[in-house]
Amino acid sequence: MIIGHKKQWEFFKRKFEANQLSHAYLFVGPKEIGKKLFAVEFAEFIGCKFPDLKIIEKKADKSEIDISQVREAQNFLSYKSYNGGYKMVIVDDAHLMNQEAQSCFLKTLEEPKGQTLLILVTSKPDMMLETILSRCQTISFSTPKNLPQNPEKVKKEEALLKELLAVANSNLADKFKYAKAFDFETQDFGEVLELLQKHLREELLKEVENKGSNLLKIKNLINLVEDLNKKLLFTNASPKLALEILLMEF
Repeated sequence: MIIGHKKQWEFFKRKFEANQLSHAYLFVGPKEIGKKLFAVEFAEFIGCKFPDLKIIEKKADKSEIDISQVREAQNFLSYKSYNGGYKMVIVDDAHLMNQEAQSCFLKTLEEPKGQTLLILVTSKPDMMLETILSRCQTISFSTPKNLPQNPEKVKKEEALLKELLAVANSNLADKFKYAKAFDFETQDFGEVLELLQKHLREELLKEVENKGSNLLKIKNLINLVEDLNKKLLFTNASPKLALEILLMEF
């Protein structure tokens, strides 16, 4: 069941009924607000079901979506629809496609076949190729007011943020000690960066409202977090080194 996003649903419903769907859409908005669920439910609404629906997402043992997954999607789209309607590919967290995968996916966007519908879901469009963005119709999603929160997840994030900020305000030796002891195996460092980014944006709003003196520093930290995130996704950068750099700049 779709929670919120009524405006977007009505838009797609009208486009489908008028036979005016574009071949590619980019769903942009915060994480975990139902963008992927929306795409899956819309597929069901237009009668696109197995085996005509394919979902691409990061594999559990990988940090990115690689070119082999994109080629699987291209092969999938090369066959006619089994059910006689749309063939649809949903790419969840599309910004996790590495550069090679994004370049490969671009060919699919440039040469759509038949009734093909491509939906790329992302919270970080700035990490995607401009050529991909320009070939998709962007649909913006915001957090619904009635979206239920996971109390356990919220509590865990609050504890982690409190811990990180405490370390950020400690001495240099403690910062290096913390980075060395950080458990990168069980804690997704990408989620840590997103948590810090969210906190910094909230702090930025407070600084703007109160005309504070830390505006520039917070902006620089936000840019640093974004830059580190890109390097971790698209290069072999060390998460430990990224954490050390981040803590030293706080």
